[in-house]
Amino acid sequence: MPIYARPAAVLFDRDGTLVVDVPFNTDPDLVRPFPGAKEALDRLRRAGIPIGVVTNQAGVARGLIGEDALREVNMRVEQLLGPFDVWMVCPHDDGDGCDCRKPMPGMVRGAAAALGVAPEDCVVIGDIGRDMEAARAAGARGILVPTPVTSPDDVAAAAEVVADLSAAVDAVLR
Repeated sequence: MPIYARPAAVLFDRDGTLVVDVPFNTDPDLVRPFPGAKEALDRLRRAGIPIGVVTNQAGVARGLIGEDALREVNMRVEQLLGPFDVWMVCPHDDGDGCDCRKPMPGMVRGAAAALGVAPEDCVVIGDIGRDMEAARAAGARGILVPTPVTSPDDVAAAAEVVADLSAAVDAVLR
């Protein structure tokens, strides 16, 4: 197992990683954190490691989510899980050709810049291959936390796979 230096920041995917994925969620009352998510985030906060969210939200581009509803859902995530040092949201769809939509590295690089750290000193924690590909493209370390929707190919391709968010934070702090 490789030895890693303490990261300068940890960036999380939102849906399917921190909270249960409700496709194109416009209702803050439907936000449900995964068990242990707040405790895992609080461990990083106590360790003094900045944390952020990097989330694809194609529903905005598709007209399924308004910016106000998205902001309210994100505020609910913070109410339940505590504050994040940075939020990066890609409102584009796959066909838009942007650099921010995962698996592209734009959000990881943008979050690192906002935090004043190098992308290669960050860890990205997510539940699908796009999260891991964005981490790799930015030079960051990726840790996959599979869920029932994670494809076997994504698991096989991931450099690091752990059972849950607590194990991901263990790997970060180790």
